[in-house]
Amino acid sequence: MRYLHTMLRVRNLDAALKFYSDALGLKEVRRIDNDKGRFSLVFLCAAEDEGLLAQSPGRGAPLVELTYNWDEETYGEDRFFGHLAYEVDDIYATCDRLMKLGITINRPPRDGEMAFVRSPDLHSIELLQKGKALPPQEPWASMPNTGHW
Repeated sequence: MRYLHTMLRVRNLDAALKFYSDALGLKEVRRIDNDKGRFSLVFLCAAEDEGLLAQSPGRGAPLVELTYNWDEETYGEDRFFGHLAYEVDDIYATCDRLMKLGITINRPPRDGEMAFVRSPDLHSIELLQKGKALPPQEPWASMPNTGHW
């Protein structure tokens, strides 16, 4: 398992970038603007971690993910922290092992790529398949979401 990123929700993307980029010196390394979902994801990297991005395509360095929803939302203080993300070698085997340990898979890996679980303190943990998504398979493909993530 390899640490990937921490997601933080932001109310004002320009103000957030002024803080994280201008003040802290993090560099924007990827941006996704999703018109359909009406959100933007901005991934930032520390200067010393930039070399890791070049060494490994896709998810090379630990990042901060700023999530900006275009329509105003009220999260409450406890929801501005989003999730920790880890890359795993086999998302199905990882989720199976976690289930056998009594951990609820809140968002099953239906797509062979992404799942969510929660810590005992209700922190969301995103699990992402290393490399390409695995082909969908049961019981994951038809498993419903459970609770929140």
